[in-house]
Amino acid sequence: MSSATALSWFARHELRLAWREWFAMMTGGRRKRARAAVIGLLSFAVLLHLPAWAVIGRFANLQLPLDKSSLIVMSATILLAWTLMLSQAIESVTRVFYARADLDLIMSSPATLANLFSVRIAAIALTVTVLALLFSTPFIDVLVFGGGARWLAAFGVVVAMGLSAAAVAIAVTILLFRLIGPARTRFVAQILAAIIGAGFVIALQVAAIMSYGTLSRITILTSGTFAEHAPDVDSIWWWPARAALGDSEALLLLLALSLMLLGSVMAIFSGHFADTAIDAAAYGRSGSKRAKQRPFRSGSRQQALRRKEFSLLWRDPWLISQTLMQLLYLVPPALLLWRSFADSSAAVTLITPVIVMAAGQLAGGLAWLTISGEDAPDLVATAPLTPSSVIRAKIEVVLLAIAVIFCPLIAALAFASPIQAAVSAAAVIISAASATAIQLWFRVQARRSQFRRRQTSSRLATFAEAFSSIGWAATAALLLTMPIAGLISGLITAGLVAVTWKFSPKHE
Repeated sequence: MSSATALSWFARHELRLAWREWFAMMTGGRRKRARAAVIGLLSFAVLLHLPAWAVIGRFANLQLPLDKSSLIVMSATILLAWTLMLSQAIESVTRVFYARADLDLIMSSPATLANLFSVRIAAIALTVTVLALLFSTPFIDVLVFGGGARWLAAFGVVVAMGLSAAAVAIAVTILLFRLIGPARTRFVAQILAAIIGAGFVIALQVAAIMSYGTLSRITILTSGTFAEHAPDVDSIWWWPARAALGDSEALLLLLALSLMLLGSVMAIFSGHFADTAIDAAAYGRSGSKRAKQRPFRSGSRQQALRRKEFSLLWRDPWLISQTLMQLLYLVPPALLLWRSFADSSAAVTLITPVIVMAAGQLAGGLAWLTISGEDAPDLVATAPLTPSSVIRAKIEVVLLAIAVIFCPLIAALAFASPIQAAVSAAAVIISAASATAIQLWFRVQARRSQFRRRQTSSRLATFAEAFSSIGWAATAALLLTMPIAGLISGLITAGLVAVTWKFSPKHE
């Protein structure tokens, strides 16, 4: 096989891997679900046009030249989308280094490693860009329908954003390998991805809280103070916003810069990419690290099982990227709570639905990891415990983890408003218990590494868990403002959970 043929084959191989990963994520690895997955994806894309219209439909009539306030809002929205792409790209690059097991195949190729890894870098950039285009299409469709064909240029902006995000992610990840080594990079990269993904939104909310006592990001973006410190309307910083509105010169410059950035990353880091992949593979296979010897711990069987579950959660290599962003979004409510002690702001009421929804979502993820994501079910089955005792210990671990995370917030809230703290505590418990129960009713045996695909095991469970968290959050907020409406919302949400149990396999 010639070098050119090997490169062509490797490019097809990378595209096949990306397609198989996406297909497995959508269908759970079951080919019989392919038609249902396609229908569901198309239906979701159609329905997504409704919230897209509600969110950005009013901006469809914007025309160049824009005033500075409009440029700020548009540019902030584009920057937010780019940071989310960068966060996802960093996680994807990290998974390529640690989760792929094809290094021996690559090393045996007749093509040079630098060329092969240039193809892999291009494949990563293509994957990030295609996903960005898929998610942005409904929003751009709404703008095109309301404002004309000039908004089609926004697709070019999305392409430039995807290419640049992938390039920056690859450079950052390889630099982390060189600076801190493979043993720490997986951990640090996940933290960095979560901070980047949530950091911009949190920064805006923190600024809004400190300046205006509100969680609204638009308030700070449209403020006169922000506009005074922003660059002039002719600045390079506004190129993405102008390009999205149909400025062809700005669009071509953006695309050229993103391609130059990606090409530079390929030229500089393709050789380092090979060394980094080898180091990551060697780290994954290394067994030289000796575990610390610890004395035997006495205790009951239930305590031993709880310790085992806590240890697995603590050691899970991908748990940080899956849960840290949810925890970071609790920072603005905590800051708003702290500020409320000084001025008794009524905005503190907004804290309750945020923490209730976060508790439900986090409990659902942890419940899946402990109940369904068991890598050694046969070993656990041999333990001298009844199945009900095993399940109870797993549920206790989930609820204890939720308690450790949310008790400090509830305790602080009690000083500001004891009634709100009591309502929030009850709602957090109910929301976490509901999400855990749904995962218990729809549990299926799976490996922990399949956490990202857990929504494919049961669409009903996925939607029920989401609507349950939203419903209990709305119930808690309404109980504080309109108690009668809160009771009605609580009954509706409880009915939803009951219907979910009725249709669950465990009930049948």
